[in-house]
Amino acid sequence: IRALETNSIGFTRRRMDDRDAQTSLHAVPRWGRNHPGAKSLAQGYTATKRAMEIFSVTSCIVLSFLVFGFLMCRLHWTHVIAIVVNIVLAILAADFSSGFVHWAADSWGSVDLPIVGKAFIRPFREHHIDPTAITRHDWIETNGDNCLLTLPALSFIAYRLLFGAEDDLSLSVYWFWLILSVFVTFTNQFHKWSHSYTGLPRWVEVLQEWHLILPRKHHRVHHVSPHETYFCITTGWLNYPLERICFWPRLEQLITKLTGCKPRQDDLDWASKTK
Repeated sequence: IRALETNSIGFTRRRMDDRDAQTSLHAVPRWGRNHPGAKSLAQGYTATKRAMEIFSVTSCIVLSFLVFGFLMCRLHWTHVIAIVVNIVLAILAADFSSGFVHWAADSWGSVDLPIVGKAFIRPFREHHIDPTAITRHDWIETNGDNCLLTLPALSFIAYRLLFGAEDDLSLSVYWFWLILSVFVTFTNQFHKWSHSYTGLPRWVEVLQEWHLILPRKHHRVHHVSPHETYFCITTGWLNYPLERICFWPRLEQLITKLTGCKPRQDDLDWASKTK
């Protein structure tokens, strides 16, 4: 079932709704888990990858609680305003970071690249062919990669809080990095919920309706082929302003001019697989 959707800046785009992505009138499915490319990419999820995700999630949880405990022990009422400001800044930073990583993995590189190809680019290729695959992933698979990204910052902060005497400015910076790490950790969970149409707790739906996390309708704009806009997936707050200034197209034009590489070529190759 095809639908026409006008996005927030007035362009009419043609899209396939996620909920109907599992069915197709073609002999070779154009979307969904039965697409040949989706089947091949799903098989790339290995036991080694799973072990890395378990390590990342476990380490992230332990370090987050450790850093939070240390910061709470040093908390003073004069820090409250700085913490509130840091929450807003951290959300914006997480949203932009999610957009940058999403854009880079969607637009460049290949599944065949050593290490990063199968470990990190593969899930992005699978997601565009089978958008609802993420809803079938458990908590570990959904959030493992994001947890891994937070470990360097959390490890450094934990070390400094354990062995260093910190002033108010340093503590404020640490609060920022802790909050940023929390939102980075949950970014793909918010993303998963934006593809879930049944079974969501009411409080998640309320957060989506208030646009405090990535809303379902908002994220559908990204899933219009060739997936060239609305990359931010933590809250999606920055998608509209970045679209207005043509941030991603200009960045892509610069890279193409410097390297000759065209964006999303590997993504299109996987989408066009027939066997």
